[in-house]
Amino acid sequence: MELLEHPHAARIEDIESGLGTSRAGLSKEEAARRLSIYGKNLLEEEKPSRLKVFARQFKSILIYVLIVAAVIALALDKTEDFFVIVSIVMLNGVLGFWQEMKAEASIRALKKMAESRATVVRGGEETVVPSSELVPGDVVVVREGDVVSADIRIFESEGLMVDEATITGESVPASKDETAVLGPSTPPYDMANMLFSGTTVVRGSGAGYVCRTGRATYLASIAERAKESSPDSPLTCAVREFFKRYVFLLIAIFAAVGIVGYTQGRELGNLAYLLVAQMVSAVPEGLPLVITIVMVVGAVNLSRRKTLTRYLPAVETLGSATFIASDKTGTITEGKLEVKEAVVLDEGLARLGAALCNDSDGEKGDPIDLALSRWVGDQYCALREEHKRIWAFPFDTKRRMMATANEVRGSRILFVKGAFEEIRKISVNVEDAERLYKEEEGMASRGLRIIAIAAGEWASNSPEEWRVRVVALVGFLDPPKDGVREAVATAKKAGIRVIMITGDHPLTAKAIAGAVGIWREGDRVLTGVEVDAMDGGALYDALKSATVVARALPETKYRIVKTLQERNEIVAVTGDGVNDVPALKVADLGIAMGSGSEAAKSVAKMVILDSNLRVIVDAIKIGRVIADNIRKVIYYLLSTNMMQIVLLALAVFAGYPIPLLPIQILWINIVTDGVQDKFFPFAKEEGDVMGRRPRKPKDQFFDRFQVFRIGFFGIIPGVAALLLFRHLFYQYGYESAVAITFTTVAAAQWFNGIQAQKEREPFLRNIRRSFWINPYAYAGVGLGLILQLFAIYVVPGVFGAAPLSLEHWAYVAGFSAFSFLVVEARKLIEPRLLRE
Repeated sequence: MELLEHPHAARIEDIESGLGTSRAGLSKEEAARRLSIYGKNLLEEEKPSRLKVFARQFKSILIYVLIVAAVIALALDKTEDFFVIVSIVMLNGVLGFWQEMKAEASIRALKKMAESRATVVRGGEETVVPSSELVPGDVVVVREGDVVSADIRIFESEGLMVDEATITGESVPASKDETAVLGPSTPPYDMANMLFSGTTVVRGSGAGYVCRTGRATYLASIAERAKESSPDSPLTCAVREFFKRYVFLLIAIFAAVGIVGYTQGRELGNLAYLLVAQMVSAVPEGLPLVITIVMVVGAVNLSRRKTLTRYLPAVETLGSATFIASDKTGTITEGKLEVKEAVVLDEGLARLGAALCNDSDGEKGDPIDLALSRWVGDQYCALREEHKRIWAFPFDTKRRMMATANEVRGSRILFVKGAFEEIRKISVNVEDAERLYKEEEGMASRGLRIIAIAAGEWASNSPEEWRVRVVALVGFLDPPKDGVREAVATAKKAGIRVIMITGDHPLTAKAIAGAVGIWREGDRVLTGVEVDAMDGGALYDALKSATVVARALPETKYRIVKTLQERNEIVAVTGDGVNDVPALKVADLGIAMGSGSEAAKSVAKMVILDSNLRVIVDAIKIGRVIADNIRKVIYYLLSTNMMQIVLLALAVFAGYPIPLLPIQILWINIVTDGVQDKFFPFAKEEGDVMGRRPRKPKDQFFDRFQVFRIGFFGIIPGVAALLLFRHLFYQYGYESAVAITFTTVAAAQWFNGIQAQKEREPFLRNIRRSFWINPYAYAGVGLGLILQLFAIYVVPGVFGAAPLSLEHWAYVAGFSAFSFLVVEARKLIEPRLLRE
């Protein structure tokens, strides 16, 4: 027995010979023997070790830094800090573990989809067996409503039509024809003589030989790609790269401080204690928690807009997207056909034929029949009730038409509906048909699906003897959803390229894309065949000018996503079918439709309940606000830490006494970073976030502007704080100088946090917006101030401080004003120094 590589290109006789079977089917014994050889017809699920999956969650430079910080906190007897840091690490691990295990559910969903029962012929008799027991060579009989559970080469069919949307993305059922002669390279959407596992029979019946089962099916090839890991989010990559550099920078600075301090003869124990405390303060161990809070707040906002987040970093990825690879059906369009145009020669007969030569009940049925029922309107059911059907000729995939005979005002009228070129052959109104032929060409060029309706006297049941008059030419289109055109315009304004990827015909795809503004004159329309023929470089170049990819297979969409990612693009993919699973899984952001398949939703990082591109673009806007807030909190934490590092490092290098005690450093970390950063997630949109191009992932949080801003605040206020300490030391002595510096540094950082709510605009330029953009930031300052007052007036001895007098507070206020003006000045001069 031989399994043919291209059964669609083989003759039925060759199939029978190769598989060692016949139309009488296999014997039960032979079926059992083959089952032992080929195994069950299931998508086998690989179960990863849960321990290994859990351990993988801790392979991160940020996690390593947090673990070191936890050890240091424990060594310093800071048990509360220790447990907080450990909790953050464990929470991160548990969430990552849960997400990865959840993603594996996609394989189970695909497996479930393929499981059903199948009607087979064994030993010459029809019988029903579990689909898992199908083997190559089995004869399978399919009827309307059956789910196909193996790849089958059909040898007979009667009006057989199959919904292949889960595999190809086509919104209209595919007609099947066992006599089709196909080449080996024929794509799946053109394999008229094949049935694929996971598809559904919507009309007619047929029979065929099982050619592939289990992991050899086309559905299994999709499932295999679903195992591929999703890429890290831009946030994860950016933070990981930054922390590598930041940690090495800290080690270098503190090593230099330690060496200089030791050579100066400073007491080794005190110096080590100072360096450890500064290291704990300098490492923003609260950053993962704050980023998580930012993303949680963003996820809540998204949920209010009918967007559910299954993977938290996805909310930030939204803001970084440079490409949207969108499905057509159900995302851009309504997912149902409508009559878009009609050329009617006889209004009465056209409407009557649309109602009577129709198998839908007005609510369910073939998409074209349903569209015709809506075109007829409220009279649809009444017309069908009034004019009873006498006889019917089911849709014939070879003749591409169907017919019914009905009683109409005492006469028996034959109504025919189907492909115009076939009905034209039996029409008697030749001149009208010629005129309609020209109309059909124009409708086809606009991407419409076209059928003709004809009527005549019922004189014979044989199609060869029918003589009818063409009364209408009807064009159908899956209409765009409301708001999609505006959403596309917003995305383009934001520098995001939108590409529509569909299994539809190129003309149909172009018509839809043009209607919503995705395709414009001069844009390129690619096909799946063309994509497959290109190498990576050529494909990327083609995608720069292409806005539509038609006749796309799951492999096509997957390859497009991977090609874009290899060129550092951030790709958001939308989809709802099994055919979308590979691309959804490998995308930077996979977005499934709420009405889509469970397989698609299980691999997606977001689920859109209102399946509309408009909602996705709205979500991108929220994602950009989220990314901005993360960028702001990173600036705040690092700039304040840098200020303290500069102050302490310069003090050691200059040979001055230490301006801040280790306990004070840790306390400042609590009353500034520890409380104020928790309110950054609530900052509102600053400016028109959709009016700028997406930032590159490596620049999203740590570009030259961010580095300049962090360094500017770290160096200038840091140097100024050292000069102030020097003055205070000679003016009041060491104890008072340390006490004043203690509160001065904290206050300067509070003001920095308030100003950080607006990244570019000075606080004083629009004071109303400065207060409105994030009122909660002032609550953070208030809480920090209360804690600081408690430290210096209630328990000053604990912190090596002394209560401040009014004169001392003047220094605090003056230095805070200086730091405030430094940041204001930086915002004013920055556009001139650094052109964005």
